[in-house]
Amino acid sequence: MLDHLHQERILILDFGSQYTQLIARRIRESHVYCEIHPCTMPLEEVKRFRARGIILSGGPSSVHDEGAPLANPGVFDLGVPVLGICYGVQLMAHQLGGRVERAERREYGPATVDIDIPGELFRDIEPEGLRVWMSHGDRIISLPPNFRIMAHSDNSPAAAMGDPERLIFGVQFHPEVAHTPCGKDILENFLFRICRCKPSWTMKSFVESAIVSIREKVGNDQVICALSGGVDSSVVAVLLHKAIGSRLHCIFVNNGLLRKGEAETVQRVFRDHFEIDLNYVDATDEFLRRLQGVSDPETKRKIIGNLFIETFEAQAGRIPDARYLAQGTLYPDVIESVSFKGPSATIKTHHNVGGLPERMKFKLIEPLRELFKDEVRLLGRELGLPERIIMRHPFPGPGLAIRMIGPVTRNDLDILREADAIIQEEIEAAGWYEHIWQSFAVLLPIRSVGVMGDERTYDQVIALRAVESVDAMTADWARIPYDVLGRISNRIINEVEGVNRVVYDISSKPPSTIEWE
Repeated sequence: MLDHLHQERILILDFGSQYTQLIARRIRESHVYCEIHPCTMPLEEVKRFRARGIILSGGPSSVHDEGAPLANPGVFDLGVPVLGICYGVQLMAHQLGGRVERAERREYGPATVDIDIPGELFRDIEPEGLRVWMSHGDRIISLPPNFRIMAHSDNSPAAAMGDPERLIFGVQFHPEVAHTPCGKDILENFLFRICRCKPSWTMKSFVESAIVSIREKVGNDQVICALSGGVDSSVVAVLLHKAIGSRLHCIFVNNGLLRKGEAETVQRVFRDHFEIDLNYVDATDEFLRRLQGVSDPETKRKIIGNLFIETFEAQAGRIPDARYLAQGTLYPDVIESVSFKGPSATIKTHHNVGGLPERMKFKLIEPLRELFKDEVRLLGRELGLPERIIMRHPFPGPGLAIRMIGPVTRNDLDILREADAIIQEEIEAAGWYEHIWQSFAVLLPIRSVGVMGDERTYDQVIALRAVESVDAMTADWARIPYDVLGRISNRIINEVEGVNRVVYDISSKPPSTIEWE
């Protein structure tokens, strides 16, 4: 953590809410630094954090459940402003001497709240008919000593409460979600009026501080970075190069599973434009040899991941005196590792989880571990990265191998590469590229009958996948105009030999995943 930068910060104690990350994102958007820690964080650590304010998140529990998570009572005696949200406010009432009971009618979804006492929390917010988003089955029926009702709804007599003397407040609704239109104003009232924070969390200040921190940590040592051409590794590389110059050595492994022209683009941007020491390894033949005949997606991922490590390790061994390995770990990865609910169930294996073998003896440096994905993109702009890399759609580590259902062959890779390139070109030409989280082609393991030039064909099928999302946790299929879909289909069928049918995937996540494998 860059302590010398974050003199003003908010601590979010996580009680397991699905919206906890959203609270952090909203606070960051207001240019105030914050971190999420589990609600079990020891009080001494809470004190050492030196927060300007503490937020108690929502959660799936009832305060009456056996084993329900509790806040350390000392949190309320630190003299630091506290804001409880949903379960957080119920917990506050329960632990400070109020009373919480099961509501006769659970409240999930939109609700209307009227403000009784504006105070600083609801300053400059319309007092009547406030539209909010509720998600609770309990309600507060009596307040702790010295607390006052600040807002109510038909189903929640204490939709908001507060003890202004101790600067302790709580809201029954979720101000962090888009369904609470004034939620940003409420959170900013807490940040700026109650906690007296300043909006100092900017990418410019982050760059300045990160450079100082990297130089202090690395000293005169050499650093290795695995560069993929994606936004995360690209930003890591440029940030480190700005900090330590020629002591950064990037390794780019071409596994033969990349998109069309990707290897050439990475070399041109980083070696020629940024003048970064880039070690290029073309391992296409070995990757395709090991993948020959393999259809199972998990086996594909493991083969690709293990061979990547072998290849990377061999190249890294040629760089003398390298002691640090740079990784593009992001804040959601950090949060997941300390989440109150524990790690999510494994849906599919990611090829880089777990890092490199211990025998490599590198020390890790993770300059992006405090940032969300959208902040990484802002950082990329601050560092002068090309917009095409900054806004590049996510691309899986195993590459096109998991976008073809069945064995990986050179011929099928060529088909998939050409179809994917057409999709990217047409999506971009239509002005949709930056509105979509991800768009790509999938080569299906089926053939269908077609007619081309009065002749019968029996060729392969391409599925087009395009989704809209914020963080890939959930996603919905993109409503691309029919004429754009038509151009994509016509071009693929006419220009990509071996394909005679294109279908559009209109499933959402959940229940589907974004990738097919």
